[in-house]
Amino acid sequence: MPTPTFSTLVSGYSFFEGPRWHEGRLWLSDFYTRQVIAVDLDGTVETIAEVPGQPSGLGWLPDGRLLVVSMRDRKLLRREPDGRLVEHADLSAVAEGHANDMVVDRQGNAYVGNFGFNLMGGAPFAPARLARVAPDGTVSAVAEGLYFPNGSMVTPDGRTLIVGETFGNRLSAFDPLPDGSLGPRRDWAVFGPLPQGDHLAQVIAQTQVAPDGAALDAEGAVWLADANHRRVLRVAEGGRVLGEISTRPLGVYACALGGPDGRTLFLCVAPDYLEHKRKDAREAAVWTTRVDVPAAGFQEK
Repeated sequence: MPTPTFSTLVSGYSFFEGPRWHEGRLWLSDFYTRQVIAVDLDGTVETIAEVPGQPSGLGWLPDGRLLVVSMRDRKLLRREPDGRLVEHADLSAVAEGHANDMVVDRQGNAYVGNFGFNLMGGAPFAPARLARVAPDGTVSAVAEGLYFPNGSMVTPDGRTLIVGETFGNRLSAFDPLPDGSLGPRRDWAVFGPLPQGDHLAQVIAQTQVAPDGAALDAEGAVWLADANHRRVLRVAEGGRVLGEISTRPLGVYACALGGPDGRTLFLCVAPDYLEHKRKDAREAAVWTTRVDVPAAGFQEK
């Protein structure tokens, strides 16, 4: 693959997560300024919400109201038409670490991951459960034993939920059932053996690919941010790597597809993901580059 040309869409923030192309703009969470922002393609920024509990995953209910994960207090918040943020669900009965990335399906079911352990506090690694939040705010655990669930996507037909496992060397797939629960986990892509042990450095050393934020394209491939190797990969079901883009010297922690033709790849970059380095720095940016295949579900005009 030829060396890509990057453009900077927005910069001067702390650590971007949850990028989503929605209604002609890129929506993002910035961890340590605790803002949800929306960015036009000319770089104009609007602050959508301020989230004291630290924002992460973003999604929308069928009626258009924004949902945002509030990481530290393990809540799912809902933005009302008048701009107020209200509690949509309490995730604390399922999440044993900070709540994290999320995807919302067309029925309004939100599937929310969590760390599973105190990542920034040096706790031993532990697998996590995946939460499903029904449209009425009811919370249930719908999958267990996931190695840091992240980068979730739902296929346009609604038949498959794909979940990245950052410390699991894999993307997992589930069949959503009519009641919002999930069928058994299966491998969607495997990059190496499931890491062993509970010492985080040891687990990280065993990750050949660390799937973080991800996006599905119209050919059914996944663009994923490889959190430990400063690159994004385009991966086919089964695990074959179709393309690779390096972001060195910066790391990349999430990506999204969008733009007027669905072929802009947005990359959330920063020097690293370490809280003690990122919270007071303003070195995060969104880079863009062009790709051949548009976003999943994109309608040519």
